[in-house]
Amino acid sequence: MAQKTLLKGRVLSFTGSPFDGEPTEATRLDEAVVIEHGRIAEVGTADALKKAHPDAVTKDHGTRLIMAGFVDPHVHYPQTAMIASWGKRLIDWLNTYTFPEEMKFGDFDYATEIANRYLDLTTAHGTTTMCSFCTIHPESVDAFFTAAQQRGQRVVAGKTCMDRNAPEGLRDTAQTAYDQSAALLEKWHRVDRLSYAITPRFSPTSTPEQLEAMGALWAEHPHCLMQTHLSEQTDEIEWVRSLFPDARDYLDTYEKFGLLGQNGLYGHVIHLEDRERDRLREVDASLIHCPTSNTFIGSGLFDMNGLIHDGHRIGLATDTGGGSSFSMLRTMAAAYEIGQLRGRPLHPAQLLWLGTVGSARSLRMDDRIGNIAQGMEADLVVIDLASTPAIAQREAHAEDVWEAIFPTIMMGDDRAVAEVWIGGQQAA
Repeated sequence: MAQKTLLKGRVLSFTGSPFDGEPTEATRLDEAVVIEHGRIAEVGTADALKKAHPDAVTKDHGTRLIMAGFVDPHVHYPQTAMIASWGKRLIDWLNTYTFPEEMKFGDFDYATEIANRYLDLTTAHGTTTMCSFCTIHPESVDAFFTAAQQRGQRVVAGKTCMDRNAPEGLRDTAQTAYDQSAALLEKWHRVDRLSYAITPRFSPTSTPEQLEAMGALWAEHPHCLMQTHLSEQTDEIEWVRSLFPDARDYLDTYEKFGLLGQNGLYGHVIHLEDRERDRLREVDASLIHCPTSNTFIGSGLFDMNGLIHDGHRIGLATDTGGGSSFSMLRTMAAAYEIGQLRGRPLHPAQLLWLGTVGSARSLRMDDRIGNIAQGMEADLVVIDLASTPAIAQREAHAEDVWEAIFPTIMMGDDRAVAEVWIGGQQAA
């Protein structure tokens, strides 16, 4: 019989969206959670669960917060080694830092080293699932999926496709992008906890022929996710306009080639036009907010309040390494700060929801991950709400659990992550 584990603490789960009405009414606090066979077996009071599961091994976390592991729906694991590179706008930043680093990922051993380093770093920060761009090299995809598979981790990834406006040696073609993506999809999609995402980097680095090929592949595998970038910076939008003079707008460069759909993930989406907002909502696509990246590269301020109000599906992401942190806590803090600049501060319950349930919803995986409920996969993080002297002295004066949580969102880092469980196994 598999070992049962009973974790005691302040177990946070969500019963609805904290953006619908008073935020805390969508939350629930329990005393304990039981893990068995890689899943959540039961949630409830500590006494009742001990009685119902007398054979469970108990771990008492006191007043620590136990919640679903963080879900990061937009990352670039190949940019791990050049995170926090100084002072460029998007296009120069790609050419100066990103593309030279990505050239190295045709080497499977190097790709494996970085994949494991990335997964070690993100696990230490409490992230249990992510959706990653790889490079044009199939080796980069194989390395990432292999590393995640060995850890029993639920991840999404795909070969990045680009056949223009990139250095020699970092371009594929419309045909090789299709062929290699199709082969990788066949090899990895739905193997264990792995999922493949069709991945054109963004319109400026794909010819119309390649975008058409990616649209054709997605039409053949509509159950797959498709990830790309959209309307990150104003100079990028002007570049797209010059490359696609007949397009109605940036989104149209995807839409006309079959790359707009319900399973689409569109990163950044800061400077959307009205038609683009309407079409994204009509198809129920996912919009991914990357606040540390948006401020670090100087892209702009995401309209969280307006897009949520209009009914968009939104995830929250680090965008490593344009994003300047591997931490979803730091990402939540940046989302709060951008909300303040937009005149709409986010409640701690909304921030935690965005980094778990909301991001899982963006990946169409909220039936499996992102929350603590019976039958869900047991990806959990235990948060110490007094992990540093500065946080502890503020938490000591908290009048409720949300006042206790908020200092960790704003000032917490990997020191706040006391324990991580992936697939029912303790990982950190």
